[in-house]
Amino acid sequence: MGGKVQASVGLLNYRLPQAVGGSGVAEVDVIIVDLKDQDGVSGLGFSYVLGGHGAVAGKAAEEQVKRFVDAQTLPAPQALWRRIAASFNRTGLGPNLVALAAIDVAAWDLAARRLGVPMGIAMGGEARAVPVYGSGGFTANQSPAEAAATAQEQLARGLMALKPRVRGMRSDAALLGAVRAAVPDAIQLMADANEKCDLPGAIQLLAIARDQGLLFVEEPLPCQAIEGYRALARSGSVAIATGEHLQGRTSFLPYCSERLAAVIQPDLAMVGGLTPTLELATLAEAFDVVVSPHFLPGLFVHAAAAAPSIRWLEEFPLLEPLFEGWPVMNAEGRLSPTQAAGHGLVLHDRYRRALQGD
Repeated sequence: MGGKVQASVGLLNYRLPQAVGGSGVAEVDVIIVDLKDQDGVSGLGFSYVLGGHGAVAGKAAEEQVKRFVDAQTLPAPQALWRRIAASFNRTGLGPNLVALAAIDVAAWDLAARRLGVPMGIAMGGEARAVPVYGSGGFTANQSPAEAAATAQEQLARGLMALKPRVRGMRSDAALLGAVRAAVPDAIQLMADANEKCDLPGAIQLLAIARDQGLLFVEEPLPCQAIEGYRALARSGSVAIATGEHLQGRTSFLPYCSERLAAVIQPDLAMVGGLTPTLELATLAEAFDVVVSPHFLPGLFVHAAAAAPSIRWLEEFPLLEPLFEGWPVMNAEGRLSPTQAAGHGLVLHDRYRRALQGD
């Protein structure tokens, strides 16, 4: 059923109204992959390079589609992912994996649409409501009063967990204290250091986090600082989360097997799509590690249907304006997938026209 597919690749440069997040992202290059089979069933996939400069990844996507996808009968998404990834043995991961993520999302969308079911069901799961924590709106240069005001705004929207940005400085104590005082005790707090600390600063930040009762501290060190993370794990002061900058599945192994992180946070583009996200979720489950994917909650809620170790979703609005069909968070701060077939997302007409050069 479906037969051979037609495939196309496009690259959008999406400029944000203002810089956001701890790294000050102001633009994103978005790789769009469209698939259509002989029955007229379509699949939409996307990946991205935060900060722009995604032309190399876009070219990689074109080459992968030409070699493995266009005018071919596709295997199951997992098999297609493995087939394409095996071709990286001479060129490495890098942009190749970023490109593969877009193809993988499109393949899963097409497979689910062919079945007429939501993507999480096609992945072998069942829909469930997953708690969402608020990350968007917090910036690294906020004053304690500004961070507290952002927390109250997020709370008013129904979010039951919040993640302010911190700087790896002694002043983080005042900021986290102000946020903690501004919200009820039942609200979970995390903190995101965006890899800004050295080891002494990270130890200090974790002590502050322990005093404030934080659930976890995200990226207290750069992800490559394995020895530093081992030192933090030995301190045992507070749970650590990391992973959005890790590429490939094996890079997560020490964080799980050595208990260097209690939460891993795969990024769709960096990890190579939904297929490796599901594989990482199985690995994490074996080590009792929680998975909280990096932003895009309306997409990852489908993976959560098939992966019980995905316990949190992150609300950090970024690519959402590009697409229509996102699920809506309920009043209890939880997100469930829509009933639409596939992931339910459609590229907004404005950006579809831009992709076509209109």
